[in-house]
Amino acid sequence: MSEQNSEMTEMGGRRNLLALLFAGFVLSGIATTVVGPMLPIFIKRWSLDDGQAGLFSTTQFLAALGGTLASSAIAAWRGYKPALVLGFALMGGGLACLNADTHGVALAATAAFGLGYGLTTPGTNLSVAELGGAKSASLLNQLNFAWGAGAMACSPLIALALKRNGLNLLLTGTAIFGGILVLGLLFASFGEQKHGKDVNGAGETSPATRLGVTIALAALFFIYVGTENGIGIWCAEYARRVANGITGMTTLAPMFFYAGLTSGRGAAPLVLRHLHERKLVLGALSLLAAATALLIASRSLPVATGAVFLAGLGCASVYPIYIAWLSRWYGARAKKFGGILFALASLGGSTGTGLIGAVSQYSGSLRIGLLVPLVCALIMIGLVLLLRRRTEA
Repeated sequence: MSEQNSEMTEMGGRRNLLALLFAGFVLSGIATTVVGPMLPIFIKRWSLDDGQAGLFSTTQFLAALGGTLASSAIAAWRGYKPALVLGFALMGGGLACLNADTHGVALAATAAFGLGYGLTTPGTNLSVAELGGAKSASLLNQLNFAWGAGAMACSPLIALALKRNGLNLLLTGTAIFGGILVLGLLFASFGEQKHGKDVNGAGETSPATRLGVTIALAALFFIYVGTENGIGIWCAEYARRVANGITGMTTLAPMFFYAGLTSGRGAAPLVLRHLHERKLVLGALSLLAAATALLIASRSLPVATGAVFLAGLGCASVYPIYIAWLSRWYGARAKKFGGILFALASLGGSTGTGLIGAVSQYSGSLRIGLLVPLVCALIMIGLVLLLRRRTEA
């Protein structure tokens, strides 16, 4: 009887932990995307040029890079909890101070919540992957659905807050939300995590093969986040140029991208019941490439908006499955090695966005700049095909 009670208590603890992690990813979705809709406010308030405005995104992702690297060391030393607690505290504090009166304080706030979600992203994803076991890909898609819900809600929430002069109230609310998460995680039990077979300890593959798998997976993390962030950040400006001016639809263009991302992640667990992970990734990346090509070719706002939605749908299931592969292939080593891959993902987020801008600046056309995510989608298709034997396992 006592064993049964112990099992029920453990199951309840896991459900509570999952609820906190899912709620935390909603806040993370807001923090990751909040710079986009806030940027026009900053540009107007301090008369920033494009280079100065771009510093917010660079600061955000460089801080996130530092956070993901630190999370790996913290997780290896004390487990996931300390990094998660510190990360959500920084995230809430940074968001609370984002609408500052001075440029420097707003940049510092951006660095704080960037560092915060950098600290929380590896631990949240890997904890959920371990709890999900054989169904980790489905559970990770649900987790990242929660992230997408926060990202999708961010732009309309800020637009509504600006309309009602309640931006500070909204940002304070996100800070309170972060504080609640911190308190919940302080009392949550992470328990003993079970790991699958460690690919690096498997005898059937040579060191060269294992190194090749590692490099390919690292490249997928780096390229994917650069692609997703590049489209998500630049789609509003692209829509503005297609429409020849700022409208409500151009401002909400990122919402359509994250709507596609979120709806796709919501549907992915059902699709994965009937379709292998590798086939789903290849189909999703093909859709992403086709949607990006349509976006580049678009000459009207409805077509561009539809292409942005399809691009988000193509991105939807890709990253959660990459994380599931990381947890499954590396087992216990994922806690240590994952921080490096998530750091590469953060670096990719900064690099991809900047590369689109640089190509656009050099060529004089944002359409040409958007060839960057198209090429990235094709490269990822090639890498997944190269990993065919591993992904079929």
